[in-house]
Amino acid sequence: METPEILQALPNLSVSDRLMIAESALKLVLQEQQSLTQDEKKQQLALAAITAISDYAPDGELNVFADLKGEDFYDYGDEDLNIKYLLIKRAIAW
Repeated sequence: METPEILQALPNLSVSDRLMIAESALKLVLQEQQSLTQDEKKQQLALAAITAISDYAPDGELNVFADLKGEDFYDYGDEDLNIKYLLIKRAIAW
């Protein structure tokens, strides 16, 4: 079975079967990673770093929240915290 066929079949499987497949795939990846030589590991890290460069660029995805620098976050105040505490306390006692 080729990758496109596997991906197409996944929605038709039960959640249990999909989880079993995901677990097996992750185990294979971990086994593969553990069998790599130091040079192969370094090569993979270098490729990952190169791939991530665009995410860290000034207009990259990881800098989206940089625009919030200096802005205040919402202040809930003590009253709101006390109300939440009382609601949680009442729910636990229930």
